[in-house]
Amino acid sequence: MSERTRRLGARELLDLVLDDDSYVSWDEPPLDVAPGPAYAAELAAAAERAGTDEAVLTGEGLLRGRRVAVLACEFRFLAGSIGVAAAERLVAAVERATREGLPLLAAPASGGTRMQEGTVAFLTMVKISAAIATHKAAGLPYLVYLRHPTTGGVLASWGSLGHVTVAEPGALIGFLGPRVYQALYDKPFPEGVQTAENLFRHGLVDAVLPPEEIPAIAERALNVLLAPREQVPEPAKPDDGTPADRPAWESITASRSPDRPGVRALLRFAAEDVVPLNGTGEGESDPGLLLALARFAGAPCVVLGQDRRAQTAEHPMGPAALREARRGMRLAAELRLPLVTVIDTPGAALSVDAEEQGMAGQIARCLAELVTLDAPTVSVLLGQGSGGGALALVPADRVIAAENAWLSPLPPEGASAIVHRDVAHAPQMADEQGVRALDLLRDGIVDRVVAEPPDPTADPVDFCLRMGRALGHELGTLLHTAPAERAALRQNRYRRLGHP
Repeated sequence: MSERTRRLGARELLDLVLDDDSYVSWDEPPLDVAPGPAYAAELAAAAERAGTDEAVLTGEGLLRGRRVAVLACEFRFLAGSIGVAAAERLVAAVERATREGLPLLAAPASGGTRMQEGTVAFLTMVKISAAIATHKAAGLPYLVYLRHPTTGGVLASWGSLGHVTVAEPGALIGFLGPRVYQALYDKPFPEGVQTAENLFRHGLVDAVLPPEEIPAIAERALNVLLAPREQVPEPAKPDDGTPADRPAWESITASRSPDRPGVRALLRFAAEDVVPLNGTGEGESDPGLLLALARFAGAPCVVLGQDRRAQTAEHPMGPAALREARRGMRLAAELRLPLVTVIDTPGAALSVDAEEQGMAGQIARCLAELVTLDAPTVSVLLGQGSGGGALALVPADRVIAAENAWLSPLPPEGASAIVHRDVAHAPQMADEQGVRALDLLRDGIVDRVVAEPPDPTADPVDFCLRMGRALGHELGTLLHTAPAERAALRQNRYRRLGHP
């Protein structure tokens, strides 16, 4: 990483990210913290060196034509440390962004709390976090770009609260700076841990991107997060085609084709403004679940998709995938966005690790949170729907199924083993259990079945576009339904399940 990238100043970053000549400062003169002579000299030297009057710049500008509020640390001012004056400037800017209904972009680069101001400065992280929480509670986006380096109280407060968090390549990011660790424990901190790339591997940041790519990802994210829900047109119902009435086992066999289009293809061919997210934000990531922001037919949503290609016999979908799904549910609730779940799994992990990490509890919590979520929800049965891993993402306002999708308590072979003590009766069990899409439609579990082309593996675009049109229609319809009516219908839907 070049020195310029590692030490890109706050104003340089803002000039790079915002539209030309659009930045307007909100900064007032720094609060007088009554520094002693030595500290006053430090502040004066820092201001001369950095060309700023404090360690943070705040203001507004245009990001590809959209008005946004910005917070950026200037590392050359006392290592970007946050004292009382810097904290007050941050809080004032966050509160103004909230009042004016602006999305907020933060770019910390800081060694943490300013040691020269002691415990009072340390406690200002509370009021910064409170202001960010209030901003998010208003349903306003908060995007974070972690720069090199970001450590200490800044990372442990406003640096870790983003709806979407991106990190600078090669950036040092950690709770305790390595120099402090060395001084306290008389040994170096292990290499490769406090890096942007390692945080991404552990599901703590959503992407690792250079500053030049921040405008593009921020624009896509805001296209979704700020899409006017009430202005999404109520779409005409598309033609779902006529699904074939075939034996269940044929559908199960078709759904297991390794080349069958999955959630990634659905997003690639049928969605726009897709922003992949990553991990739980709490140190876990499971490739079996894809989390993203996207729009279908103009309707914004959070997508939770079981990724068929990332689930293998050696690495089935584990409890971390469901914890990641619950992050998506929280995002939908906070940002008042519809939630789309895409079900396509041969089954959740059955292992010692899965048991000890609470797989059953994660399924239960997903069910409880999803069925009571205060947001429009659509479930898409795209392929395999086996067991608790599928059940966790089913309950929704509306459920769509592809023609060859299915839903079952166990793979048919497992059901056969329980009932017949062999797997030879799997096709018979699939028919008897009513697992195929047309059976689910008959039983009120599915609301619509979308016909597939004769060979989705040969024509993935048509398959995905057809599913995408159905999904866009359901999202648009739900966005035009009163929340109280929608909630009542959802509760009644599952309360009445199994009644004639």
